[in-house]
Amino acid sequence: MEELRFRTDILPLKNKLYRLALRITLDSAEAEDIVQDTMIRVWSHRHELDSLDSVETYCLTICRNLAIDRKEKKDSQVLELTEELQDTKPDFSTPHEHLVQDERLEIVHQLFNELPLNYREVMQLRDIEGKSYKEIAKILNLSEDQVKVNLFRARQRIREQFKTIDNYGL
Repeated sequence: MEELRFRTDILPLKNKLYRLALRITLDSAEAEDIVQDTMIRVWSHRHELDSLDSVETYCLTICRNLAIDRKEKKDSQVLELTEELQDTKPDFSTPHEHLVQDERLEIVHQLFNELPLNYREVMQLRDIEGKSYKEIAKILNLSEDQVKVNLFRARQRIREQFKTIDNYGL
């Protein structure tokens, strides 16, 4: 693989790699370091890339493994993600509705961050990155059925815990 092809095929993946590393480590600086290490590893193995089925899957797998290794070594505390999900449509809701929506979003982020790592990874790759079950199975070294089960259980756990918290006192 030439430098020009590396720039056009691998470097555009840096944002996906960053989001994956961030979801695993929950640390922005650590995620940036992991992406940089991933790029270095991919560059050092650039001659083998032509024989791969999916370079993107290869990169995501390296990133995932590095992130898990760093997280286990560091044993850092879980930090809350602050990524906001907002529509670009005009908003006619009241300040109270904004407050309720923000609190609910905060609860969902907190519940997501409290999920076991295998559930968080599957949800990140499927719901945020938009990967297929087959791609997720390759990246995480799981069967497609196990990916579906983990995704179902993660969503179900968040849904049940959210209902419990949201209906508290009613």
